[in-house]
Amino acid sequence: MNKAKGKSRITTFLGPVESLESYVRAEWWREIFNANYIRTDGDVVDDSEITSKETDSFISLTDLSKDDIILDLCCGQGRHSVELAARGFKNIYGLDRSHYLINRAKKQAAKDGYSINFREGDARKLPYSTDSFDCIIIPGNSFGYFESCDDDKKVLLEVFRTLKPGGKLLLDVSDGDYLKENFTPRSWEWIDKNYFVCRERSLSSDNERLVTREVITHVSKGVIADQFYAERLYNPEMISSMLKECGFKNIRIHEPIITESQRMQDLGMMARRLIITSSVEKEWSPKKKQANKKRSVIVIMGDPELEDKVKPLCKFDEDDFKTISQLKDALSGLKNYKFTYVNSHKNLMSYLIKNKNRFEFALNLCDEGFSNDPEKELHIPALLEMLDIEYSGGNPQCLSYCYDKSLVRGIAKELDIPVPKAFMINPEDSSFIEFPIHFPVIVKPNYGDSSVGITKDSICSDVNELQDAILNVRKISGAEKPILVEEFLTGKDISVGIIGNLPDEYTVLPVIEEDYSALPEDLPKVCGYEAKWDPESPYWNLKSIQAELPEDVMRFLTASCIRLYARLGCRDYARFDWRLDKNGTPRLLEANPNPGWCWDGHLAKMAGFAGMNYQDMLESIMISTEKRIFPDNEEIESKVIPEMNPVTN
Repeated sequence: MNKAKGKSRITTFLGPVESLESYVRAEWWREIFNANYIRTDGDVVDDSEITSKETDSFISLTDLSKDDIILDLCCGQGRHSVELAARGFKNIYGLDRSHYLINRAKKQAAKDGYSINFREGDARKLPYSTDSFDCIIIPGNSFGYFESCDDDKKVLLEVFRTLKPGGKLLLDVSDGDYLKENFTPRSWEWIDKNYFVCRERSLSSDNERLVTREVITHVSKGVIADQFYAERLYNPEMISSMLKECGFKNIRIHEPIITESQRMQDLGMMARRLIITSSVEKEWSPKKKQANKKRSVIVIMGDPELEDKVKPLCKFDEDDFKTISQLKDALSGLKNYKFTYVNSHKNLMSYLIKNKNRFEFALNLCDEGFSNDPEKELHIPALLEMLDIEYSGGNPQCLSYCYDKSLVRGIAKELDIPVPKAFMINPEDSSFIEFPIHFPVIVKPNYGDSSVGITKDSICSDVNELQDAILNVRKISGAEKPILVEEFLTGKDISVGIIGNLPDEYTVLPVIEEDYSALPEDLPKVCGYEAKWDPESPYWNLKSIQAELPEDVMRFLTASCIRLYARLGCRDYARFDWRLDKNGTPRLLEANPNPGWCWDGHLAKMAGFAGMNYQDMLESIMISTEKRIFPDNEEIESKVIPEMNPVTN
């Protein structure tokens, strides 16, 4: 067994196994393409000379022009895209399922000063409009990963759809017949002075796939990965037949690529590859969207005429009206939408019943809750559900889950995501004798958001301060509500934002951290109620900066937030708040579906670090919502989020 430093998760590695095939997961490709992939296959996929030679061949065989619009599909770390950009090609797109490799591609392109549109996505459902590309390449043996060949056909059909009439496809795939006869059943090799890899291989029971097991070992850390994968073995006849079925013409099989690497040891699936080109003969697709047609959207907001106990003066103030004005100004610039605003909660139900056929979906920005009661935030989507009105953001169940901090902690533990140590104080608990965690601690209402009940006085260093903090929370949230007491973590205070929808149409925004450098030394470092609501407080001037985190921490945060997004049922956009402990381990604090949408909120700050202005952020949320609601409408324009790479140290 291996235990990662600072993490509670223990991974068990296998000994000898009788059947490699039985250990291959259906979607093995979701997690395997990470830093270990670059290590084990770097002698080919990270060799600039090999990439240059392959690019020479691709340009020649497809007769590429520097003005062509090119998609590098399953682009990995973008080695061919970057090479094409270096040669003056102007319109390059890259798509891959691996978050790690796409981030690496973006980082390399930015370092070299190239503008390449890299994004995550599934090749079976391309996020591009029909008739978009002059040429699509699928290089580096990135075809045949799926368990069923029907999924491979889906990839080719999507390629056919997104290629322009006369567009060309270049497919680079392992020579299946050669590998069946020449694969190496067992091998091992040194990757460098610290890592070596042992491999086992066998043909699948149907003889159609080559199954591989890789055990990667570090000289001091021991085994760091034990992974299984399987790739389909295509020969020229099989590929040609599949291309014909999918409508391609002018299919040509070219001279194979015989790979030579610096290590010249186990080249595996990269040893000998087939190069196939073909073209698309079809009519241009008709425009499905009427010119100048705008979607009618109703925007549901808090009610400024009602009391709002969350706000300092219990009512909407000048700052709130400024925020609403900024929102309306930004939305007015979105050319594809016509917005109607409604904020009277007294008449909300009757208004929606009467006018539901006048709009196509609702933009739910009522994070105040129905009648400005935060406990009734889920009532708005529940009402929309009952009236069969589509809407943005989380559904009632998602909002209910995330309103309960203890419940989110339990779900995180179920997913093996670390949380701070904590205990609950129930309404009937008047005192306590045993104290299960060490000081300092932070006292929070278990229910709620907007940092209500969390102030500098919530941080306690002894029992007396703890008792005072508990009394304060009970005054604010009510004596009948449970209270959460957590260990107060002293590491970086960070937030992760996601815009879009799983499994593929989403973007993880640059991670931010709170900058406490301007805060007086005697004040605890916490971004609570004062930072959001009290202009007279020293906390009001806190700033958010782009987080500087180690690469492995950034990967862990991203993967964990995606898993939470799925498990909690988040939709369209969400924010997750974390804090590092003294060992640098991220621990989840809260999950926020429908997070603050205001122009100066945390989500907008993350978007800013991604190069997006406030209007861009809102448009991205709108498009994510629209694509989820109308999945068959190919004419919905994608909002390209110019995502920056995470800052690492």
